[in-house]
Amino acid sequence: MSARPLIGITGRRFRLELLKGADERYGDRCLDSYMSDFASRIAHAGGLPVHLSYDTDATEICRQLSGVVITGGQDVHPAFWGGDTTVVRDIDPRTDPMVHDRARDEYELGLARAALEAGIPILGVCRGMQVLNVALGGTLVADLPAGPVSHLSAEAAPTDGTADHLVSFEKGSIAAGLFGEHAMTNSWHHQAVDRCGTGLVVTGRTSDGVVEAVELPGAPVLGVQWHPEWMKSEDPAMTWIVQAAAKRRRSMP
Repeated sequence: MSARPLIGITGRRFRLELLKGADERYGDRCLDSYMSDFASRIAHAGGLPVHLSYDTDATEICRQLSGVVITGGQDVHPAFWGGDTTVVRDIDPRTDPMVHDRARDEYELGLARAALEAGIPILGVCRGMQVLNVALGGTLVADLPAGPVSHLSAEAAPTDGTADHLVSFEKGSIAAGLFGEHAMTNSWHHQAVDRCGTGLVVTGRTSDGVVEAVELPGAPVLGVQWHPEWMKSEDPAMTWIVQAAAKRRRSMP
């Protein structure tokens, strides 16, 4: 049996008609997609990445996995966290990957809760951090106001961050242990954690107070608002989830 920990990675679903040049006969068929950088970095760190579809039963798969990564993407539907549902566009998320996808929300919220129940290490990335918060009963900032810190990078290329996006971490936290007192990060989000869910604590913020890292004290749970899979240099968060998953695997009978 391999000693490498099995780590599940979430993705999204859209219709093939979105692909340029797709044959119209297949336009109503769907495709599950995943950011390959997650799998590449997890494998590089010593893990075995596994892509999870919406059809993968959350409770059952958590009996097999040693770690879970909930990835970035579109906003979490406000119906799940008490937000304003009147602003939601009534569009099939499979034909516009940037609108709300309730099927994805339901799956990832269920996966987060199943992983928490099973004690499986979780890394929530950008949207994934927000999913983690909502899964625990928290709320979100629907649209960050303009300010001195940019929370929606206009840069298309991966970046190690800009000088205005410096995140400060709480002493003694998982994040501080990984990054030190501060870290310069990238930014591709316009929503953020507002009220924390049950047990969740803020361990990282930018200078304008926006939440950039959350944790569940006493549990291997970390949420980061930036994209560690897109940092030019190796981001410790990706190594952390593999190491935490490996530790859990070694502890299992």
